Amino acid sequence: MEQKAELLRRTQTPTSTLQEALRARIILRAAEGADNAAIAVELGTSRVTVGLWRSRFLDLGLPGLKSLKRPGRPRSLPLEKVRRVITEVVRPPVGRARWSRRSMAKAVGISVGSVHRLWKENDLKPHLTRSFKLSNDPEFERKFWDVIGLYLRPPTQAVVLCCDEKSQCQALERSQPALPLGQGHIRTQTHDYYRHGTITLFAAMNYLSGKVLQLQRSRHRHQEWIQFLERIDAEYPGQIAIHLILDNYATHKHPTVKRWLARHPRFHVHFTPTSASWMNLVERFFRDLSQNCILPGSFSSVRDLAEAITRYLDQWNLSPTQYQWKAEGKVILERIARAREALAREIAVSKSI
Repeated sequence: MEQKAELLRRTQTPTSTLQEALRARIILRAAEGADNAAIAVELGTSRVTVGLWRSRFLDLGLPGLKSLKRPGRPRSLPLEKVRRVITEVVRPPVGRARWSRRSMAKAVGISVGSVHRLWKENDLKPHLTRSFKLSNDPEFERKFWDVIGLYLRPPTQAVVLCCDEKSQCQALERSQPALPLGQGHIRTQTHDYYRHGTITLFAAMNYLSGKVLQLQRSRHRHQEWIQFLERIDAEYPGQIAIHLILDNYATHKHPTVKRWLARHPRFHVHFTPTSASWMNLVERFFRDLSQNCILPGSFSSVRDLAEAITRYLDQWNLSPTQYQWKAEGKVILERIARAREALAREIAVSKSI
């Protein structure tokens, strides 16, 4: 009964291949007493095929319905050429920063397809580059755990705000009208544009609710930052503690800002380590804002851009997304330690050359 149920499943499920479904139907019809000739005519195949899969099912059961392995032609690439394709990929030719499949195939004397297959089998991707930046902050670990602690154990009777500025938001107007998205048609956009100026977006994302408080200004100085702090102060009245997660931009540490914070003791500032702005979750929101609002748009003025950002934020705050920190701090620090060791080895090798 279990075998019959599995055979029926193979004939009905959309994940089965045509060959799997055909073989299952052959066995089911055979179980009903039909002979090979009748099954072949009914299913549009040959008697030899019907006989083959009936015999394999009788001998091996369901595993016998798997496709037979075909021997195929052995690979004929010389081992020396295979070795060169794999080992020389890390040593680009003179005058170039990396190998391409065509340049490697020409240098070694094999086909482009063979180079592609060898690189794929050995997980080699010379066409890709991953950017990185290791922090040199001497207080990295202390600042790291300070920020992570706010995410993992937010203080009670307090607000945690991920704050930053998205400066140089450009009001770009495409030179020609775009064609809209349609069935079988990709939305178009001209490559050239007119510049109408920039604005700076100050944003504070509530870590627990995901809501974003914003302020837009034409300049990006400590005066504008203090205006945003006053906006936050007015948004959360009373004596509730406010914890701000910030990067190390000079504006955040200006003497005037420090005096303002001293007059408002309920504000507690937590700086991310130098070159570790990825720890500030508002950066993730800025990415969504760019991809969904700023980059696809065409704005005839700075005011047009500002209104588009405001509309996006209004809709966002109606149903905000809470970005949650889930990565384990210990695992992150272990990865950073391995990266430092690898970087140190590369520096040592480069100095020895």
